[in-house]
Amino acid sequence: MNPDMSILALFLNASLLVKLVMGLLLVASLLSWMVIGRKWLELKRARKEVDQFEERFWSGVDLVELYRFFTQPPAGSDEKRPPPRTHTGASAIFIRGFSEFARLRKHSSAEPMAIVEGASRAMRVESTKELDRLEGQLPLLATIGSTSPYIGLFGTVWGIMNAFRALGSAQHATLAMVAPGIAEALVATAMGLFAAIPAVIAYNRYTHQVEQLEHRLDIFREEFSTVLQRQVHTGRGEGG
Repeated sequence: MNPDMSILALFLNASLLVKLVMGLLLVASLLSWMVIGRKWLELKRARKEVDQFEERFWSGVDLVELYRFFTQPPAGSDEKRPPPRTHTGASAIFIRGFSEFARLRKHSSAEPMAIVEGASRAMRVESTKELDRLEGQLPLLATIGSTSPYIGLFGTVWGIMNAFRALGSAQHATLAMVAPGIAEALVATAMGLFAAIPAVIAYNRYTHQVEQLEHRLDIFREEFSTVLQRQVHTGRGEGG
């Protein structure tokens, strides 16, 4: 490639406004990739946590034992489990629902269905918090994906306008005179697409994964409510 037509040379020779547009798109692209990597790890961990929790929950373990497993260290062990507020996913919903269920059940005057409904409300609140956490930073990807092409197009239009303005003031206009200006302007469009395409793909994929996790959490919440409803009538503490 001709050094004068390299990406770096085109950037350095661009007008101040086009340079600002390219710099903004570069920052947007780097920020997008940071969010993409972080969200990939977060959703992967969330799926793994749901899988592990459901396997343990439906193994037939006693609800009280399961609650203690997530909230207290084992007897005679130096292991310190994280407090309930640090749990995420289905385990957080379970802890919130079972703690509310146990609290309401201490009141002998409470109706069985009122106890279950109270636990269900607590789980819905925790589920909403979990979904808000999983959806965090996805709007940023959507914003980058939807606005970057237009920002790049603005830089391109401005650069081409300057190139033709210079061409109009020249006595002998040639293609060689306008080509560098048009090329540096088109770099802005390319950078806009480079920032937008990964963001859009990641946003669509992660949104689908969050919807799948939401569906699984909703199913668990309903099934756990059924378990609590059976327990409040029978007094049994089995979880599966």
